Amino acid sequence: MSGGLVALLDDVAALARIAAASVDDIAAGAAKAGAKAAGVVIDDAAVTPQYVSGADPSRELPMIKKIFWGSLRNKLLIILPALLLVSAFIPGVIPFILMLGGTYLCYEGAEKVWHKFFGHHEAKKEPAVERGPDAESKVVKGAITTDFILSCEIMVIAMNEVGDASIWVRAVILVVVAIAITVLVYGAVALIVKMDDIGLHLAGKDSAGSKRVGGLLVRGMPAVLAAITFVGTIAMLWVGGHIMLVGASDLGWHAPYDLVHLLEHPVAELAVVGGFLGWLVNTLCSAVAGLAWGLVVMAVLVLVKKVFPFGKKKEGHEPGDTRAAIAGHRPKKTDTDAG
Repeated sequence: MSGGLVALLDDVAALARIAAASVDDIAAGAAKAGAKAAGVVIDDAAVTPQYVSGADPSRELPMIKKIFWGSLRNKLLIILPALLLVSAFIPGVIPFILMLGGTYLCYEGAEKVWHKFFGHHEAKKEPAVERGPDAESKVVKGAITTDFILSCEIMVIAMNEVGDASIWVRAVILVVVAIAITVLVYGAVALIVKMDDIGLHLAGKDSAGSKRVGGLLVRGMPAVLAAITFVGTIAMLWVGGHIMLVGASDLGWHAPYDLVHLLEHPVAELAVVGGFLGWLVNTLCSAVAGLAWGLVVMAVLVLVKKVFPFGKKKEGHEPGDTRAAIAGHRPKKTDTDAG
C-alpha cells in the first residue's frame, strides 16, 4: 500500500514538473509573441482615442469598455479559431497572410508619412461623434471593425512566433497574448482619454502644486498624443518592413535582407554596444524598406483608382480617417482655464 502511495506521489510530482515546464514555455512564448506584435499594439493605442474624441465625458469610459469587449471577442471567438484551423491544416498559408498584414502596415505607415509632408492640410473637421445612443453605437461598431484588422495583424504575428509549438500550446499562448494585449491597449486608451480630465480636476484645486500639475497634464496631452502617433507610425513601418524582408528571404529572394545583414554586421561586432547598434541598424533598415514598399503600394492603389474609378466618396467619417494623426486637446475641454 505504501509502495503504491509513493509511486502515486512520484507520478504527481512528475506531472507537476511537466506542468511547470509547460507554464514556463507558455510564458516565454507569450512574451516572445507579444514583443513581436508591439508595433501594431502601439498603433492600436494611438488610433483608438479619437473614436471618443468630442463625446460626452460621461460616455468616454463606457464606449471604451464596449470597444474593449468587442476587440476581445474578435480575437478569441473569430481570429483565434480561424488561425488555429489554418495552422493545423494549411500552415503554408501563414507566411502569405503575414506578408499581407505586413503590406497593410507598410501602406498605412507610408500613407501617414506622405500626408504629413505632402498632404493638403485642410481645416480640421469636428470629430464624427454625435450625441445619442444610435450615433454612439455606430461609432463603437466602427471602432470594433477597425480594431478587427489590427487584431488580425497582432494575432498572425504572434502565431508566426510560436509556430513550432503544439496546437494546444499555441492556443493557450494566443489566448494569453489576446487578453494581455487587449487589456494593455484599452487600459492605456482609458488613461489617455481621461488624463486631461484628471488635469482639469487638479487645476481646480486650491493647492498651488495641484494647479501646476493639472496645468502640465492639460497642456502636455497634445504633445503626448502626437508622440504616440509618431512612435506608432515608425513602429508600423519597422514591423511591416521586417515582415516583408523576412518573408521575401523565406520565399527565395535573399538580396534585400542580405543587404541589411551586411550593414548590420560591422556595428554588431563592437564591444558592449554592438548588440544594440546591430538591432538599431536592422530596425532602421526595416523601417526604410517598409516605407519604400508602402509607397509602392500607395502608387499602385492611386493608379488602380484612376483606371477603375469607384465613384465619389461620401462625406463624413471614412476608414482612412481612423488612421490619421490624433487631434490635439478636445474642444469640449479647452474652454476651461487650466491655470
